[in-house]
Amino acid sequence: MSSWVPEIAYEEADGGVTSSIPFITVPEGEEMPRVLFIFESRETGETEPGMDGEDVPVVELELHQYVDMAVLKAGLTGPEYDRVRYVLGLQPLAQATEAGRKITDRVRDQVSAASRRRGPSN
Repeated sequence: MSSWVPEIAYEEADGGVTSSIPFITVPEGEEMPRVLFIFESRETGETEPGMDGEDVPVVELELHQYVDMAVLKAGLTGPEYDRVRYVLGLQPLAQATEAGRKITDRVRDQVSAASRRRGPSN
């Protein structure tokens, strides 16, 4: 079993390729994790004495799990997958796909119109 631990990274806000969406660089020979376990950390507003007697904030931790939707899509029936999407506040896959296609068509139309206004490239 590998000892590789995924590291969640963020690009600078200006000019990044990932549009401010966090990413994980997967080394050669490794696979993207199917599930990520992430602790939510919140200070309670209380303190306790540290090693040197200093006040150290008391922190509550709650474990969260985030799953790769492609894994769920591959392992569930269409209605089961749509139910998961519904619980997460997402549209059923067919509706989301159609909405995405409409957005893509609008972008293509705008790019095409802008290209026609500029005329042929030399």
